[in-house]
Amino acid sequence: MGCGRRAPQAELVRFAVVDGALTPGRLLPGRGVYTCAQTACVERAIERRAFARTLRQTVHIEPALRRLYTDPDG
Repeated sequence: MGCGRRAPQAELVRFAVVDGALTPGRLLPGRGVYTCAQTACVERAIERRAFARTLRQTVHIEPALRRLYTDPDG
């Protein structure tokens, strides 16, 4: 979703919305979205509001999750 690269699901991170918050997890119920685990891809998706658009709902991105993917010391 961030970079548009196609890859096997095993190489990607799945996100879904749980109680309004973006949450990583392969087995979470509901609509999910996959993205690369690379920092640049996740940052791009966050900046472009691609998670909310693709998941078709308002998405809150917790600061801890954002730091996990955007902080180089993460």
